[in-house]
Amino acid sequence: QVQLVESGGGLVQAGGSLRLSCAASGSIFSLNPMGWYRQAPGQQRELVATLITNGGNTNYADSVKGRFTISRDNVKNTVYLEMNNLKPEDTADYYCYARDFRRRINYWGKGTLVTVSS
Repeated sequence: QVQLVESGGGLVQAGGSLRLSCAASGSIFSLNPMGWYRQAPGQQRELVATLITNGGNTNYADSVKGRFTISRDNVKNTVYLEMNNLKPEDTADYYCYARDFRRRINYWGKGTLVTVSS
C-alpha cells in the first residue's frame, strides 16, 4: 500500500509563488511516474505535471509550462511542484499522483488547496 501526503498549499496573490510537496510512504519502490493533477470548482481533474524517474522526463500542461517545475527527491521520497508567477486561474485543489507500474495501481493524495487572488 502507498500513502501520498501533500502539503504547501495556501493563499497567494497573483504573481506569487508556492511550492507543493508530496511525501510518499509504504511500498514506493515501483512508483513511476509521479506527478500532480488539479481540480478547480466545477471542473474536471486535469494533469498539471508528471515526472518519470528513469531519465527524469517531465510533462507539463500547456497552461503551466514555463511557470511550474516538477522535481523528485528520491532520498526523501518526495515530489515537489514549484509554482511561479501564479495566476487566479491556477486556483484549484492540487492532488499528488503516483502509479505503481508493477501492480498497475494508481494512487492519489487527498489534495491541497491553492488559492490565487487577483
